Order: sequence, then structure tokens, then C-alpha cells
Amino acid sequence: MTAITENRPSRHGPAGPDRSGDRVLTGAGGSLERHHEIYGPRALVGHDLIGMIDAAGLTGRGGAAFPVARKIAATAQAARRRHRPIVVANGAEGEPLSGKDAVLLHQSPHLVLDGLAAVAEAVGAQAAHLCVPAHRVDELAAIVGDRAAAGWDRTPVTVTATAGRFVDGETTAIVDLLSGGPGLPRHRVVPSAVRGVGGLPTLVQNVETLAHVALVARNGAAWFRGRGTAAEPGTALVTLSSRAGIDGVVETDLGTPLAVLLRRVAVDPTDLRAVLIGGFHGTWVDGRAVPRLALSARSLSDAGATPGAGVFSYLLRGERGLPVVADIVCHLAQESAGQCGPCRFGMPALAEAMTAVAAGAGAHAARRAITLADTIDGRGACSHPDGTAHMVRSALAVFRDEIGPDGSATGTTGGHRS
Repeated sequence: MTAITENRPSRHGPAGPDRSGDRVLTGAGGSLERHHEIYGPRALVGHDLIGMIDAAGLTGRGGAAFPVARKIAATAQAARRRHRPIVVANGAEGEPLSGKDAVLLHQSPHLVLDGLAAVAEAVGAQAAHLCVPAHRVDELAAIVGDRAAAGWDRTPVTVTATAGRFVDGETTAIVDLLSGGPGLPRHRVVPSAVRGVGGLPTLVQNVETLAHVALVARNGAAWFRGRGTAAEPGTALVTLSSRAGIDGVVETDLGTPLAVLLRRVAVDPTDLRAVLIGGFHGTWVDGRAVPRLALSARSLSDAGATPGAGVFSYLLRGERGLPVVADIVCHLAQESAGQCGPCRFGMPALAEAMTAVAAGAGAHAARRAITLADTIDGRGACSHPDGTAHMVRSALAVFRDEIGPDGSATGTTGGHRS
């Protein structure tokens, strides 16, 4: 998997690249010496970090886009009432269409760990964790060891393997894993920031979010706001993919037109059939809408979508969408936690219905799929059924021209993601 970069020189600001190039994907790799050359020493700002992040307007890059300062402040407040908290860098990335966290942890792992160290110091954490797929554990544990030997961090960091499932990155699944459980999503009454791992206040942040935290700590809020828009400042990592697989990962300003993003992978926006925005729990958008949309929560809301974790998967004209959707739903049904009725029974039934729709069962099968989606929505132990239901409804609206009323499937080419 590769990061797609532009052919222009990168200049550096006070600590890290400025508006002329990438900020977090600079290719420092696992070398602490090279990381120091690019970004300088780690900033020690302590509790003041919360105010800096609030002024920067940084939102989470893991999918929910929640204000980061509010989440850190909630953990710090809970820690004053209870015991010292735990902080977690979430690099699970169970979403098959996303590659940004993997690329980031390969290119800039020290920036992620700098952000983890900064939030640990801001909330007075007793321990920090980095959760990643099993095949990355040894590599990242060695990097953590190098930092410890150099005295780079004050809070000890433990690298933990996730199970390799779609639901691994859900916050309650991370808390369950670090509490000694199997790493499955759990119904949450009290936020993990108040009561998480072992009953302690627990701050879980996506690894990309923490990379941006590290840069805000070094350079301040005004520097961070020098990219993006006034309402949605900063840069974000975006994964672009087609039926053939992931094309690459791009770092770009929030507010970048989607057409500009797609041209980075040589896609002519006028050739688009549709785009899945936000990954397997995302929203299908008709390709004709893309020229008026941008990488922005405000812009994408007009199409009923959100940026999510920055996943954009496109189909070209002549490619059928329903077989792709059926494959996705089948995958999601297999990847459920199996803890509640909607996941154990509703998701397999929805997968069967969407497979029938893709095979040409017609409008009756499509209506059954809608009924099943409505039935599982809002009734699960976690958000997995809800995200699936939303994606199915958007797909049946965008690809309605592929549903023949007499039971025939319309459209041209078949084939779908393997």
C-alpha cells in the first residue's frame, strides 16, 4: 500500500511540513533520529494541550469527528474523581477499504507516539497502549523500545495485537480487549472516558488523530489552522480505492473538492458511476453529485454522507453496484460480534436478501432488503447493524436502475470486489 504524493518540494515550518506538502506523511519511518530531524524535539505542554487543541479545532480522524479537546477534557475531569487514567492509540483499522492508519504507522510511527505521549501527560495517565493488527506488533514494539531507551517518553507504552476483525476498532471493543476480554463491542452506558479499561477513565484516540495532536503541541493552533477551512481546519488522510483494490492514501486539506482527490488517482469525475463514502458503514453517492462535493462534513451532509474515516471507493460507468453491495453485506454479516439478534439473525438475512437483489430477484427482493434494514437499525448491542442498514438503504437508492421490476437485473458489466 502506498501514499500518493505530489511532485513538488516540501518546505518545513517551525516543526514539520507546512502548507506546501504533507504534514504527517513525511516518510521518517521508524528512525527516531530522522523523526527528530524533521519535527524537532517532542513538545512538553502538559495540561495546556487541551486548550491548544480546542483552539486548533481538531476533530477525531477515526470516523466520528468528535472534538478532540472535549474528549481529553472529559477524561481529565473523570481522572480527578477516580484513579489515574489510561490512554490508547487505536490503530486497529478493521475497515477493509481503509489503509490510512497502516500507511501512517509505517511512515510516521513516532509522530503517533508523540501524540500519545502528549495526551498521556495532559491527563496524567498511568499507562499508554498502542493497539494494532498482530503483524505490526513486533515492529512497533521495537520502536517503542527505542523511544524508552532514549528517554523520549514519560509514560510506559504497551503494544497490543487486535484480532483482525471489522469491529476491532470500535472503542468498546478496544476497551474490552485491554480489559482482558476477546475484544468485542459492548453496550455502553457510561462513556469510556469516564469508565473504561478496568473501570478506569480511558481515552481512546485514532492514530491519525494523535499524529495531528503531536503537531498542534509543537506548532500551536494558528499553525494547524493554516490548512483546511475555517470551520474544518487541518489536513486529513484519505484512502482511495476501486473495484480492483486500494489505489493509495492521500494527505489533503479538509475542504478539498472530491473531484480533485479522485484526479490524484487518474479518475475523471465525469466517468463515475458512484462513490462509497466512509467505508462499509458509509453512504453510496451517485457519481453525478461528486463535482459539487468536498472533503468536508458540511459539504457531504448535502448528500447524506459524512467523511467518516476518509474512505472513498469508486465505481466507474458501466460497472454494476449491486453485486459490490451484496459482497459488502455478506462480509459484514460474517464479521459481526454475534452478540445480539440483529447481528445473529438480521444481518445474515439482509445479506441473503441483497444477494438475491444483485442476482436479479427484482423489486420484491429490494423491498424485503429495505424492511430487514429497518428492522435491525437501532436494535443492536453496538452500531454494526446500524451502519450496515444505512449503507444498504443508500445503495438501493443510488442503484435503483439496476433493479428490474419483473425480477431482472439491469446494467452492463458484472463483476465485483473479490
